[in-house]
Amino acid sequence: MSSEKEPSLTTLETDVTNAPSVSTWAVLGESDEMPPGQPECRGFDFNRILKNVGFSQKSGTQSGKNEKESQGTKTESLSTDLLDAMMESFLTTGFQATNIGLAIEEINRMRSWRLSDVPFKEGMDDELRDPQVRSKIRSKIFLGYTSNQISSGQRETIRFLVQHSMVDVIVTTAGGIEEDVIKCLRPTYIGDFNGQPGPELRVKGINRIGNLLVPNNNYCKFEDWFGPLLNKMHDEQDKTGIFWTPSTIIERMGLEINNEESVLYWAAKNKIPVFCPALTDGSIGDMIYFHSYKRSGFVLDIVGDIRKINDCAVRSHSTGMILLGGGLIKHHTCNANLMRNGADFSVFINTGQEFDGSDSGARPDEAISW
Repeated sequence: MSSEKEPSLTTLETDVTNAPSVSTWAVLGESDEMPPGQPECRGFDFNRILKNVGFSQKSGTQSGKNEKESQGTKTESLSTDLLDAMMESFLTTGFQATNIGLAIEEINRMRSWRLSDVPFKEGMDDELRDPQVRSKIRSKIFLGYTSNQISSGQRETIRFLVQHSMVDVIVTTAGGIEEDVIKCLRPTYIGDFNGQPGPELRVKGINRIGNLLVPNNNYCKFEDWFGPLLNKMHDEQDKTGIFWTPSTIIERMGLEINNEESVLYWAAKNKIPVFCPALTDGSIGDMIYFHSYKRSGFVLDIVGDIRKINDCAVRSHSTGMILLGGGLIKHHTCNANLMRNGADFSVFINTGQEFDGSDSGARPDEAISW
């Protein structure tokens, strides 16, 4: 607001034909000038799509195979340009769209980082003096997500990222492991947040996850699949004397399911470690529990994994964190990066609030204090 002095109530004019000066000042006071370069609020102009679609349709009337192939390339390029433009417009759309835009910028920074961006320092390996070698070393990206991301259609997005090696380390919950395999065996269905009451679904043997429905038979199928694998892993432990860690069990599950729709399959194929320190907090834990009564001695080594994930962070020249959700996956990822005095890039997406002191709702600034 302007620095103009506020009128005193004692100076109110008695002339009924003029508005009180205090009201005029309060409502119509002049604004300070905005700083140079302050972004204007503006969303995406969808007319750009109509213009490009019109161009595409007109060009599509041309004949000839080469011309059609050329037009297909142009259309694909236009689609990519429009998607990029739409994503960029989030920055100036306002509210949470602007935060999404900022997250996109942060992820682009972590993906484009190369060691060649940083001057060589004495104490680094001599082989890193070569600029070409340095230009090939990227920031190691940690992707953490809660199980609901796999229960929902977000699974296909995560699978794409893992399939194309766009992330380097994964941290998830037990449900994030089980649901991926279960979906390879039987589908999850769309339901309703306010559909049938829980007791009725329970009688029918149907489990509700938000507005998703998962029949009990899905878990029975999973148990039929995992039970023999658990016995096989127990045999291998007894034969080799080597204990399984959560990440090695998960890698084995990805290889055994051998399904290109699976996140775990692509993680195993691309040698992307998947960490789940609470692997027993779900159906896998139930099966290990029952297995222990039939055959004792199976060991799940979490010590091996805490060293492995911490070393993944410590031995990296740069790290970035993308955390979808809170709780275990967020703390476990942040704690691993604490071992290298923090990550270089981070994006937190969750519904937690900081006011209850939870780790889930903590902002990056709070994390830095640790």
